Amino acid sequence: MNIDTLSIFCLVVDTGSISQAAKLSYVSQPAVTKQIHQLETTYNALLFDRTDGRLTLTESGQTLYPFAKAIVADFNRSKAAVSDNLKGYHDSLNVGASLTIGEYLLPGMLGQLKKNYPTVNVSLLVENTPRVIEALLDDVIDLALVEGEVLNDNVLVEAITEDELVLIHSPEHPWAERNAIHIAELAHEQMLWREPASGTRLIIENFLRKYQVLDKIQSYMDLGSTQAIKSAVEAGLGVSIVSKLAVARELEQGILCATKLDEVQLKRNLWLVKKKQRFSKNSVGTFEAFIKENRL
Repeated sequence: MNIDTLSIFCLVVDTGSISQAAKLSYVSQPAVTKQIHQLETTYNALLFDRTDGRLTLTESGQTLYPFAKAIVADFNRSKAAVSDNLKGYHDSLNVGASLTIGEYLLPGMLGQLKKNYPTVNVSLLVENTPRVIEALLDDVIDLALVEGEVLNDNVLVEAITEDELVLIHSPEHPWAERNAIHIAELAHEQMLWREPASGTRLIIENFLRKYQVLDKIQSYMDLGSTQAIKSAVEAGLGVSIVSKLAVARELEQGILCATKLDEVQLKRNLWLVKKKQRFSKNSVGTFEAFIKENRL
C-alpha cells in the first residue's frame, strides 16, 4: 500500500464512481479496481458495497475514509512545505475573509501586520462565507475570518470579536427625525438585502424571524454587495441592516443615517476558522497572535 492507493480510494469515495476516479487519475478502470482490492487486502475488510450496480461505502470504508483523507492531506502539505522551503514557505500567509471583513476590516490590519512582521508575505481572498470555507477545506487558504456562523465538523471555529449591525436609511427618510423605532415598523419598508448566501443576511433573517418580523416583510430587493446596498439606501430606495464597520465613514459624513431599534441591540460574532490539522505554518501562528492581541 502507498499514498497513491489511499488517494485513489479517497477519489472513488468523493466521486462515487470508479470510472470517474480513473478518468481524473488518468489510469484505467481495472487499475483503480486493482488498487481498491489491494487496499481491502491490506485492511482485511470490504470497503465498498457493490450491490444493485451502486457503489457505497461499507462501515469499514466509512471508518477508513477520514484517516485516508488526513494521511493524503498531510502528505501533500509535507511536499509543499519541503518544495517551497527555500521560497519562504513559513513566511507565506494565505488568508480568506468574507466580504465585510475583507473589504472594511482586514486591509488595515494586514497593513499593520506587514509593518510589524515585514518578512510575512500575505495574500487575501475575499468571497462570501460558503466560498471562503470551501477554499479553506481545499487548502487554498491557511485560515479564514468570516461573519457567518460555520457548522462543519472538519474545521475549528473560534469567536474573536463582536460586530454591531445597524439599521441604515437616507437622511431624507422620516426616521431621521426619530431616536428609535419599533422593530415591527421594518415590515412596512422596502428592505435591501445582500445575496441569499451572505453570512450577514442569514444572521439578520434569523434575528427578524425571532421577533416575528421576517415573514411580514413583503417588499424587498436583493443586491450583490454592501457597496450596492449603501448606494441604494443613499438614493432612497429602501432601508437595510448592515455591519457598522461598513458604514462608519458614511455615517460620520452624514451621507447615511442610522436609527436604533427600540429595546433591541443586534450584535454578532466574527469567527476565526481553521482546518483540523496537526501541522501549521509559522506565519499562521503569528497572524493568530496578532489579531487576538489587537482585538481586531
